[in-house]
Amino acid sequence: MIGYLEGKLRHKSPDSIIIDVGGVGYVVQVPLTTFYDLPDVGKTASLNIHTHVREDTLQLFGFRTAGEKEMFLHLITVNGVGPRLAVNILSGISADELRQVVFQQDHARLRNIPGVGKKIAERLMLELRDKLKIKTDTEVKPVLQPSEGSAYSDAFSALLNLGYRPAEAEKALKNAQQKLPENASLEKLLKESLRILA
Repeated sequence: MIGYLEGKLRHKSPDSIIIDVGGVGYVVQVPLTTFYDLPDVGKTASLNIHTHVREDTLQLFGFRTAGEKEMFLHLITVNGVGPRLAVNILSGISADELRQVVFQQDHARLRNIPGVGKKIAERLMLELRDKLKIKTDTEVKPVLQPSEGSAYSDAFSALLNLGYRPAEAEKALKNAQQKLPENASLEKLLKESLRILA
């Protein structure tokens, strides 16, 4: 199974690329978010790869970041979402924004993505919320835990559950605190923090 490729970019188009590794050209399907970040043809590119094997096909899907690949893996476990639709979803929304959309239960934003109808959007909301919770529940809690009031601590915890790193979550919360009244509610603190992180 291929998990990572680094080589010369031979061809790139919005839906797939060819990457030359040691004289072998691998066709890799990529979301638009990855396509935009690729270097020019002829330069070295590196991608996190998911190898999708079925009875009749072997396909490679490539992502610039590990976070994007991880979100892709979550997406393809959702009932009714195959690799092509998962790539399509990540072409229409970044992994970080998708986390926020799931957290905020913003069905309309998902339905704006081509190929995502009402039923798929509902499944994504339900199943992804559970999967993202499972991921964060099994993570090792960071050593750095803010000792501020409960709204701050709850907002910090919620940002970690959304997948933000402790350092960036704390920085966003500090900035949000400066913009809001002293005893701002959890909802306001979280909303402002997410706006800063967006």
